[in-house]
Amino acid sequence: MHIVVLGMNHKTASVELRERVSLSEDALERLLQELRDSRTVMESVVLSTCNRTELYALVNSIRAGQDYLLTRFAGMAGLDKSLVESSTYFIQGEQAVAHAMRVASGLDSVVVGETQILGQMRTAFQTAFEAGNTGAMFNRLFREVIHVGKRAQAETTIGQSPVSVSYAAVQLASKFFGDMSNRKALVVGAGHMGELALVHLHALGVRHLVVANRTLERAQSLTETVSATVISLADVAGALAQFDVVISATGAPGYTIQALDVELAMKMRKHQSMVLLDIAMPRDIDPAVGALSGAYLYDVDDLDGVIEANLQERKRQAAVVESMIAESVDAFSKWLTEQEVVPLITALREKGLSIQQGVMDSLLRKLPDLTERDRKVLNKHTMSIVNQILRDPIQNVKELAMASGDAEYVSLFAQLFGIDESSLQSPGASVTGATAHFASEGTFVELFQRMRGEAKRLSEDKRVIHPVLR
Repeated sequence: MHIVVLGMNHKTASVELRERVSLSEDALERLLQELRDSRTVMESVVLSTCNRTELYALVNSIRAGQDYLLTRFAGMAGLDKSLVESSTYFIQGEQAVAHAMRVASGLDSVVVGETQILGQMRTAFQTAFEAGNTGAMFNRLFREVIHVGKRAQAETTIGQSPVSVSYAAVQLASKFFGDMSNRKALVVGAGHMGELALVHLHALGVRHLVVANRTLERAQSLTETVSATVISLADVAGALAQFDVVISATGAPGYTIQALDVELAMKMRKHQSMVLLDIAMPRDIDPAVGALSGAYLYDVDDLDGVIEANLQERKRQAAVVESMIAESVDAFSKWLTEQEVVPLITALREKGLSIQQGVMDSLLRKLPDLTERDRKVLNKHTMSIVNQILRDPIQNVKELAMASGDAEYVSLFAQLFGIDESSLQSPGASVTGATAHFASEGTFVELFQRMRGEAKRLSEDKRVIHPVLR
């Protein structure tokens, strides 16, 4: 079996194409049903957001899996496969697992470190789980993926440094004044950037918020989510004196806030500090304001330095998250191998118990006059013999399989101890499909020689990956 992902995101496809493969709730339900009915896909999870659509699948053939998933994508887009293929990416094995973890951690987002994607990944897995599209493999995988995403948020500051102009502007005002709860703020312009500024100010605890806009209806619509007062753009000049923070983002031609109006406001404030943040392009605030006493003016160029510094900090934090991801991929690989070893250990112990029980039955028939105490002593010691004989083989198969990440030794040990491989199929083993037959590859002596060579190599190379992740 192979873990793969076929996807399309903001890096590979236009917004128009991404919209065509974005899934409604009904469309997602239909796609999950198609994936469940497929003979190519064993398990699946579908992630669909505004910036990406990805199909995670456990497939029995990489080539067939890629073709099948691409066919599904083309159907969703209503386009020929060749047109869709150039805008998608296909990742398999260890890289697919790492990719899922990078997505959940926000490392593959438009804004590195954003946190919304973790909730979207959790919802995607939960939806697939409830629909019956996941099994032992993906249940474990996506719990690990979500765990890594949580660690990235809890143990690093990757999502805390502002990297949008609106957020940087608000954070700059916060650094200037400290506690913002008693400050009064004016947002001029009710467009997207003005709306974000209003939301960020509210999040910092600013209780006195005012929105000014040419169209009062648009400004009023922003107050549905954030409590704020609305005024007309024409009233801004006369109201400036009451505000500690002014953020302007209208994008209108000419200066919306004149230097003379700010100068009069500063006199009325008795020169108490005012921070003005011009995040519009072209600029909204007359640059001459920066020369006024007590007025601190910052424009987009000033904020670019803050944003760049924060982007560099996010990159440093991203390196920490990448280390977490590498650890989690290794842990998942070891879990895969454990699913191969556990059934063999169980089968060995059951066979040992069966042999011991057979010997005890024979002894009791031949020695019918044994006391109850004699029987207990014989049972204890015969069981001890079995345990001692099996102890080293069990330990060795665990260590060798865990070290190599390969199920070859599970099959070999099964042959050595005369265990039918069909009895080794557990839920974990069946999904990995890694058990193989090697009887035709040579004698047991040759196989043991290969094992010794492999053990020596593994002692020098500590990091190994399970075949499913290759």
